[in-house]
Amino acid sequence: MLKCLDFRWSDRRDRLAVLWLGIAAVVLGVAGEARAQQGWVVKPEWVRAHEEFLASDALAGRGSATRDEQIAAEYVASEFVAYGLKAAPGMNGMIQSAEIVAVELDGKAGLNAGGVTFDEGQDLRVLFASGVSTSGPLVRVAAADAKQAKVAKGSVVLVTDASSQGSGLTLAYQMRRSGAGLVLFEEDDALRSYLAKNPKPRVPLRLKEEAGDGAGLPATVASLSSAAFAKLSGMKDGAAVTLTVHPLPTKPRKTFNAVGYLEGTDAAAGTILLTAHLDHLGVAATPVNGDSIYNGANDDAAGTTAVMELAHALAAGVPLRRSVLFVCYGSEEAGELGSEYFGRHTPVPLSQLVANLEFEMIGAQDPKMPKGVLLFTGWERSNLGPALREHGALVGPDPYPEQKFFERSDNYQLALQGVVAHTAAGWGTVPTYHQVNDDLAHIDLGFMTGAIQSLVEPVRWLATSDFKPSWNPGGQPKR
Repeated sequence: MLKCLDFRWSDRRDRLAVLWLGIAAVVLGVAGEARAQQGWVVKPEWVRAHEEFLASDALAGRGSATRDEQIAAEYVASEFVAYGLKAAPGMNGMIQSAEIVAVELDGKAGLNAGGVTFDEGQDLRVLFASGVSTSGPLVRVAAADAKQAKVAKGSVVLVTDASSQGSGLTLAYQMRRSGAGLVLFEEDDALRSYLAKNPKPRVPLRLKEEAGDGAGLPATVASLSSAAFAKLSGMKDGAAVTLTVHPLPTKPRKTFNAVGYLEGTDAAAGTILLTAHLDHLGVAATPVNGDSIYNGANDDAAGTTAVMELAHALAAGVPLRRSVLFVCYGSEEAGELGSEYFGRHTPVPLSQLVANLEFEMIGAQDPKMPKGVLLFTGWERSNLGPALREHGALVGPDPYPEQKFFERSDNYQLALQGVVAHTAAGWGTVPTYHQVNDDLAHIDLGFMTGAIQSLVEPVRWLATSDFKPSWNPGGQPKR
């Protein structure tokens, strides 16, 4: 009898439990539906958490192609896994690595001009080097014409009267992609200030798969003592000049891209590419006010955070029609090497990429932009920016077209290959740009969170619609 009564009570209890579970399911379902109608909410504490790790002193500035860059890439990849992303087609994991060449010089370069020799340290300082020896005919270019000068490929350019135009160092640096193989200028006060902070020559990293002869690399830049400059100034144009450098043996190095993939429901609909760069400048040779770490909280931990939080939002929602690739590149600061490598080794064919949206330095509001709005580089080049804004994205035309920001970020590597690719950015050149105080204390977390929030639904629309961005006439850049 007791067993029978116990059975009946148990049965009743079970039915009550089922009833309560049913009621709870209805309540939770209504709550879930209400939340879905409200949309995904990007929480500022998530944004801050990413920044606190990526821009911490522990990562020592995430220097390009360093162990610290690799740690940052592994962190991003682990977040992708947590959000439910998968490895991209053809990849075994979420890290794409590329071997690079990192040349060091022994500081004993020599210059021979018309049979006259000059030695590094006495008459010559190599500031920026391609890493290989350089030869070419001498060409004198007046400082006033230096910015627009067109010189024969491989020429050795001597910048004259640089003091009339400000810093010879600035002029020489601006000529690095003029076609010259070597740019020379007379030492000045700005140079001496620069050398106090940067005593060693800067040599660009390059992908190992590139030609190793220095072809296509920026010109080497060197300064001359006043006496050496006077001797070269007295030589005729066309005089043979050779700069000989001595590379040292170096250990192999790698750069790292973090790549996550959210597969869409329609394989023929194409793929959206959302990107940022995760590296920065590492550690300064000389401390500034006791600080030597370039934390890079804005440049570009902020953009990396945007990519991660958009992955978080999109992966948590209903399946998308189009696939989405989330990529955070390494070695942008060393010459956009991560994006260059990715552009040559994309997990999906380039023809399947519908659009690329890069995020760069979104941690501060630009004073020339409306409140809360990101600048969108190359706005007039395609219909992508206006379409995103029409669907709620807080983006607008870049107010600095003369700065050519469109060409100065990772989007450009893809744009050159035909992909409609732009960058969304905060302050064009924020006061903390490439300074040791680019840290969490100088990030506007409210602006940054709002900017990311404004892009969630527009990007979701782009990944579910039939709209395919296209270049406006003359908008696609050419190599």
